[in-house]
Amino acid sequence: MKAVRFHAHGDSAVLAYEQAPEPVAAAGEVVVKVAATSFNPVDVAIRAGYLQQVFPVSFPHVPGIDVAGTVAEVGAQVSGWAVGDAVVAFLPMNVDGAGAEYVAVAADLLAAAPRTIELADAAALPAVGLTAWQALFEHAGLVAGSSLLINGAGGAVGGYAVQLAARAGAAVTATASTRSADRVRANGAERIVDYTAIPLTQAVSGQRFDVVLNLVSTSPEETAALVGLTADGGTFVSTTTPGEPDPERGVRAVRVFARSDAAQLAELVALVDAGDLRIDVAGRRSLSEMATVHAEAVTGKLPGKTILLP
Repeated sequence: MKAVRFHAHGDSAVLAYEQAPEPVAAAGEVVVKVAATSFNPVDVAIRAGYLQQVFPVSFPHVPGIDVAGTVAEVGAQVSGWAVGDAVVAFLPMNVDGAGAEYVAVAADLLAAAPRTIELADAAALPAVGLTAWQALFEHAGLVAGSSLLINGAGGAVGGYAVQLAARAGAAVTATASTRSADRVRANGAERIVDYTAIPLTQAVSGQRFDVVLNLVSTSPEETAALVGLTADGGTFVSTTTPGEPDPERGVRAVRVFARSDAAQLAELVALVDAGDLRIDVAGRRSLSEMATVHAEAVTGKLPGKTILLP
């Protein structure tokens, strides 16, 4: 089969589109014929070796933590899945991923794919959708009537976070540039702050939020300011730069590390099929272009959530 692999850590040039052995389903696994994987920023960190203490990989390594596809082989001790089933999954970051024509997946990570969209587009859901879900509901305890500030709502996680929060009955204030403002508003944000035109702290002066969700890398000063925008007894949640709690005001600070959860993923899929959660795909590229996609992401030229098709 064809796959993208890297044989050593390095820049995007180490990604090679090459022939690789086709996986075989071990006990408890299925082999999935990949319809698409997607690009996630963590892919760059893993490839470059920045996370090798946390997510060590064996070489050659196939990237791609999202998968959408169809079951091609069912291993021993697997029940509930059959050849031909359309599935999605969020894969472990230290095993061979879905940047290939086929990938072996632990069966307990699988959820049935959405039926109402193109199967390949479903690859844009698992990792970022679960990140948004877990940040809002597991870590922040978001409930109806909560006020929520999302810093970085124009990105992939932000898109799901705005939709999920608005659906849960929260009042959402979001930062977004003019390029993504219309999409963020359509996702359910009640108020949008153009951070390129006015500093966030100035735009929301005098207001604090029950939950502040930070989705972009921030300086220590910016992070402290975001914690300061969190209401007494509230929660600051970050997928990037960690914040410091404020015990005097009862403000918690949580760093989010998303995990695979098939049951939660199935709930997200159900929302998609019900028309309550929209999957946004900004670009569809050939798997052979993965090195270019990585390079574009590093230079800020990637327009949004990009899926890669074998």
